[in-house]
Amino acid sequence: MAIIGGGLSGLSTAAKLHRLDQSIQLVLFESGPRVGGVIHTEQVGEFLIDHGADMFSKKPSAAIDFCCELGLEDQLIEPKPSGRGARIVRNGQLVPIPEGFVLMRATQLWPMLCTPLLSLQGKLRFLLERWIAPAKGDADESISSFVQRRMGQQVLDRIVAPLSAGIYTADVTQLSMQTTMQAIAKMEKQYGSLARATAVRRRKGEDSVERGSTGARYGQFRAFRGGMIELINGIAQSLPDDSIKLNCFVESIRPDGDQWIVTESGTDHEFDHVVVAVPPKAAINLLEPTVPLASAELAQIESASAAIVVLAVSAKDIQRPVNTFGFVVPLSEKRRILAGSFASHKFSGRSPEDHVLIRVFMGGAMQPELLEKSDAELAKIVQEELSELIGLTGDPVLTRVVRWNDAMPQYHVGHGERVRIIDEEIDRIPGLSFTSNALHGVGIAPVIKQADQVARKVVSSWKESGNTSDG
Repeated sequence: MAIIGGGLSGLSTAAKLHRLDQSIQLVLFESGPRVGGVIHTEQVGEFLIDHGADMFSKKPSAAIDFCCELGLEDQLIEPKPSGRGARIVRNGQLVPIPEGFVLMRATQLWPMLCTPLLSLQGKLRFLLERWIAPAKGDADESISSFVQRRMGQQVLDRIVAPLSAGIYTADVTQLSMQTTMQAIAKMEKQYGSLARATAVRRRKGEDSVERGSTGARYGQFRAFRGGMIELINGIAQSLPDDSIKLNCFVESIRPDGDQWIVTESGTDHEFDHVVVAVPPKAAINLLEPTVPLASAELAQIESASAAIVVLAVSAKDIQRPVNTFGFVVPLSEKRRILAGSFASHKFSGRSPEDHVLIRVFMGGAMQPELLEKSDAELAKIVQEELSELIGLTGDPVLTRVVRWNDAMPQYHVGHGERVRIIDEEIDRIPGLSFTSNALHGVGIAPVIKQADQVARKVVSSWKESGNTSDG
C-alpha cells in the first residue's frame, strides 16, 4: 500500500493502518528531506522553536488518544497555569479579552459590559442578541454574517474577527460558519440565541471551563516537552523500518486493472491501494485523471500563506511586559501583524528564564502582499510593531523567519458541500483514498481523526476483498 505525502495526514494514516493490520506492507513517499510537513522544531542553544503549531487540542480526543496509543503521554506538558489568556489590540493597547469569551460566545455577561473593547453602543447591540430571531433554513453563511446578525459589527470587528484570523489566517466575510463554528451554529438552531444556549449550559454546569477562559481554553491544550517534532518522531518510529522513502517525488498515479501504478522519479511501482495525503495543489495533479470532479472541487479550495517571525529577546528589553500568552490584532488597527504568541510564557523549556521567545504571525488571506518582502524586512517590521505594542527595545539575540506557502486551507462558505462531493467521488474508486487538512479540519486533532477514519475504511475494504498483504 502506498501513502503519498509525509506530513501529519500521511504519517498518521500510515501509523493507524499499521496498528490496525500489521500484515499490510506500507510504503510512504515523501518528496522532501524530512517528514512532518509544517510541523517542525528547532533547538538553537537554549531556545526551542516550533516552526508551525506549538500545541494541540484535546478536543476532539483523536490527538491525545493517539499520543497514548504511541506511548508518548509522558512527554506531554500543559500550558503554564499563570498567564493563561490572550489580549486584543485596541488603539495600540493590549486589552484583555473579556473573561469567559471563547471564540464567539460570551459565557459571562459582566466582563462584556465592562470591557473597553466595545463602546456603549456596541455593548447594547451585544445585549440585543437574545432577542434576535434565528436564521431560517440550514444554508451556510459566513462568520461575518452570523456575528453581525446576532451581535453586531463591533463584536465582529474588535473581538471575533481577530480571534478567528488568529486560527485560520482567513477573511471572515468568506469563512464558513458551518465548517469552522458548527457547534455555535447549532446552538442558534436549538435554542434560538447564544444567550439562551449559554443559560442552559450554565445550569447544566457545561460551561465551567469556558467561564474561566479568555479567547481560548488553554487547559484543554497540550504540547511536547521537546516541541511538536516529538509527535512526528513518535509516529515515524512506530512505522516499520524502511517504510518511509524521503526525497521521492510522486509524479502520477493511475489505475491498472485491480492495481495502482505509482510513478515516482520516473520509476513505476505497483500497489493494491493508494492513499493520497498531500496539500490540495499537489493532490489536484495526482487525482485529476481519475477523479476529475473531485479535483475540480478541490481546486476551488483556496489556501493562504503565512510567515512566523520568531524573536528571542532579553526580558529586560520589554518595557511593557505582558502577562498573558499572546495577543491578536484586528484589521481595523491597520497593523502589519496578525497575532503574537509568547511561547516561553506558555510552556516551560522554551527559553532561559531571563529571555522571552516571541512568535509573530504575518500575511494570511488579508495581508498576502507582506510575504513578498524579504526575511530581513519581515523581521524589521515585527520589531517595529512590538516596539509600539510592548515597548521592545534593543536587538533580538535570535531571529528566525519561517514561511509556509499555501499551507492554510480556507474553509469558505459552501465548504461542507464541496467536501461532500470530493469524498463521494473518491469513495467510488476502489483502491483510492484521500486525506488532507483541506477537508475536515485544519488542527492537529481533526487531521489525526480523519487519518483514523481513512485507515479504518481502508482496512475494512481490504478485508472484504480478501487481501492479507500489500505490495
